[in-house]
Amino acid sequence: MHILSIQSHVAFGHVGNDAAVFPMQRLGVEVWPIHTVQFSNHTGYGSWKGRVYDGPSIDELVDGISDRGVLPTCDGVLSGYMGSPEIGQAILGAVRRVRAANPAALYCCDPVFGDVGRGIFVRPGIPEFMKDHAVRAADIITPNHFELDHLAGGGTATACTSETVEQVKTAITAAHGLGPRVVLVTSVVTKETPAGAVDLLVGEAGRFWRVRTPRLAVSVNGAGDAIAALFFVHYLRTKSAGAALAAAAASVYGLLKRTQAAGSREILLVAAQEEFVTPSERFEVAEV
Repeated sequence: MHILSIQSHVAFGHVGNDAAVFPMQRLGVEVWPIHTVQFSNHTGYGSWKGRVYDGPSIDELVDGISDRGVLPTCDGVLSGYMGSPEIGQAILGAVRRVRAANPAALYCCDPVFGDVGRGIFVRPGIPEFMKDHAVRAADIITPNHFELDHLAGGGTATACTSETVEQVKTAITAAHGLGPRVVLVTSVVTKETPAGAVDLLVGEAGRFWRVRTPRLAVSVNGAGDAIAALFFVHYLRTKSAGAALAAAAASVYGLLKRTQAAGSREILLVAAQEEFVTPSERFEVAEV
């Protein structure tokens, strides 16, 4: 399996491609990473060094990969944080080229633009680009609860408006209406979610599945990037949203549990790598 992953890159820590590429490789996938930025560390630290690339730089790298004659072997494209609509257009251009070479290839878009409590944290125009262009081009999207509500036409400045499982399912259905056939929602907390727990929901073809895991006392960057990558790989292999949800949730829970135990500021992507292949805990997948 071959996946083109177009995301940010940091020298220190694990976000963007540095949270997505290694887990996919650990699962036996050949990954072709293209970086949209190269920073010393992720921006959650408050200061960083490095530079942002532009759309033509992404186009140029895709040209070089195409020159190797390998685009017909690409099974999918994965994207995450987009620093500008120009970069987003370059990513969608890459998706079109891969699909032209391999019509069976899938595009998984993690529409990163906000979160509960933080609100919208990207540049103006990015949420609109995600909804109007990137999400509509995607086969799979992996928003968090906050992002789902905004894509579905709801949401407040810093909170979610879908407060029950049925309301989340309605929001997922609305997101399907934009184009994606699979919608994975992370960090779901409704009135039905027990204290000390967190849910993940996925919808496909009018059916919905939920995995519930204990809530961990850990706040790190990059977990969303990792789960999007893991879900994408498992979905490409199984073509089952429920099976992909179970595998990805178990792996990321194990990763975060190891990170919490170590008291680490960064996810322990390397130290916990066995969790990607043989998760230490598994959780029931319930159809809802």
